[in-house]
Amino acid sequence: MRISKDYDERRNEILDTAERLFHTKGYEKCTVNEILKEVQIAKGTFYYYFKSKKEVLDAVVSRYSELIISRCEEVLKRDALTPEEKLMHLFLSMRINNEVGKDVLDEMHKPENALLHQQTLKEIVTGMAPILVKVIEEGMEKKVWYCKYPLEYMQIFLASSLSLTDEGIFDVDADSQQRILVALISLLEKMLDVPEDTFLELFNQNWG
Repeated sequence: MRISKDYDERRNEILDTAERLFHTKGYEKCTVNEILKEVQIAKGTFYYYFKSKKEVLDAVVSRYSELIISRCEEVLKRDALTPEEKLMHLFLSMRINNEVGKDVLDEMHKPENALLHQQTLKEIVTGMAPILVKVIEEGMEKKVWYCKYPLEYMQIFLASSLSLTDEGIFDVDADSQQRILVALISLLEKMLDVPEDTFLELFNQNWG
């Protein structure tokens, strides 16, 4: 007997299956037919929800970015935090290791999943930059710092930090990651024209 499922349930079922197959087989090697077989649906049903495999990939990537963005939007609502504290909380909120899991992250770092990895980084930078800009503008209004190019600086900082600390792109050990993190915090201080070690001391006091 054919089981009828509502739109969101069926769509999520396709996404869950595709995400698992993308990670185990690699995006390029995974076919639409394999997704159909796993979910046990007809090709017409698949194309009712998604126009292509690429559109499924975009939806899988959006899951990661939406997770990060939702957490960061919650940080923005915390009026008790200073702009400096908000900024540090936002950067820490970009970590998805606990929610996604090491096995999934390891799969994303494989060469066959390069497109999935690249799309995820792009989505995070695109979605996070405007949120960070809001905090930068709040800090400028409160005379905490000054930033000549808020959006561009945040895009540069995000792209640099996400790439340089990514073990799937650069072969870095724990010590190297720590040095990169300190250098990135120092770079952020220069971008915002604040005294040296302003963010580093805050980071060490709360998360170091």
